[in-house]
Amino acid sequence: MPYIFYDTETSGLETAFDQILQFAAIKTDDDLNEVDNFNVRVRLLPHVVPSPQALVVNRVAPKLLTDQTLPTHYEAICEIRNKLLEWSPAIVIGYNSIGFDEELLRQAFFQTLHPAYLTNTEGNKRSDVLPMVYATCAYEPNTLSVPINEKGNPSFRLDQIAPANGYNFINAHEAMADVRATIYMARLIRERAPEVWTSAHHTNSRNDVKNYIANQSAFALTQYYFGKPYSWLVSECGQNPENKAEFAVFDLFYDPDDYLSLSSEELLKIFNAKEKPIRRFRGNAQPIIMPENKTPPEVKALSISPEERSRRAAVVQGASDFKMRVGQALALRYADREPSPYVEKRIYEGFPSSSDQILMREFHEVDWTKRRQLIDQIADPRLKELAWRLVYFERPELLPPDKVNDLRKWHAERVLIDGEAVPWTTLREATKELDTLMADKTQGEVKLFDGLKTYYSGFSEALQ
Repeated sequence: MPYIFYDTETSGLETAFDQILQFAAIKTDDDLNEVDNFNVRVRLLPHVVPSPQALVVNRVAPKLLTDQTLPTHYEAICEIRNKLLEWSPAIVIGYNSIGFDEELLRQAFFQTLHPAYLTNTEGNKRSDVLPMVYATCAYEPNTLSVPINEKGNPSFRLDQIAPANGYNFINAHEAMADVRATIYMARLIRERAPEVWTSAHHTNSRNDVKNYIANQSAFALTQYYFGKPYSWLVSECGQNPENKAEFAVFDLFYDPDDYLSLSSEELLKIFNAKEKPIRRFRGNAQPIIMPENKTPPEVKALSISPEERSRRAAVVQGASDFKMRVGQALALRYADREPSPYVEKRIYEGFPSSSDQILMREFHEVDWTKRRQLIDQIADPRLKELAWRLVYFERPELLPPDKVNDLRKWHAERVLIDGEAVPWTTLREATKELDTLMADKTQGEVKLFDGLKTYYSGFSEALQ
């Protein structure tokens, strides 16, 4: 199966409220040879205040944010979607992509009225090189050189680990450069840790994970916390009925007989306890799972005799009622969660209806005048709100005066809000962050900082 390696450079780290400023991708064959590539820079959305730190890291000059020769956010996302569809089906893969770039991409599709899940539909699967690096370090130690950061901890940042393993990194934090570095690390793992590479391909989708763990009475699970690996020998013991991507596993260091009779509410408490005989993981987030015979020697379950471990795994696998209650306990973790007041945070609150999906497709096929007319037919309030925004950003002259006034008010409040905790970067926060950075500036950053200061001042004046 071919691969689509990709990377994004962004306006900040809040995946629901920041945006893609650059998207780069390389399609390779299944032997990781380049077949095609794609690169697009994106104009800044009017209501997004970019983080100064993000612009400094990415070396993005303010004039590039509003360059009228660049496609608008809507135009660029349409280009990205078309290219990914052209290259599909494939394994869509990046570096820390599932935890970050993937969420940004889903938000970009969602906020432009496209289906959000392109990377795991249309025959596609998704993967991530960072968990492969983690797995290599945990299961094939000394295979990769891991640099130590200024705090004395291992650093798995791409711009540090790739050069530590022989990559000549030019223009780190430029999207296409990061894509090429990601491909380099993938090749390295495939060559030096082939078992890790193969095992990672058992976790490229939720169904792949489900099939793999269903056929293993026991397997090793590794999770990283603050750059350090923690591993367990486990047996699958449940799946969230309301979120099929969430699985539970039983740590075979413990005797399942002590837990089989617990209710769902009692099992829920175990997930929040310090000592965890039952653990959970996301099956759609490239979990690090390996065969039982690869279990790291420090794992506590290995202190139990092989015969007893086999018995415990068999007990768990045969306890269907227990597995059902564990799944119910997983679902209970989210039972009291309040819906977000922000449409961006409601991306996972269900799929659009079939009629709304038809309208979403039609929205991109007709001219802007007809798009404006389609909005009234959309039933999903999330999509309706986002559709009004799209017309406001792209063709505000088509909107009635009262709708323009409402959206201008929303726009100004989004940028200028002060004194209230909000999950996006406001102009006040960006200005404060810039002042902090300027106090520490080096000579090479003076021009960029001065440009940012002028840019933020203009941002405010345009909304007055």
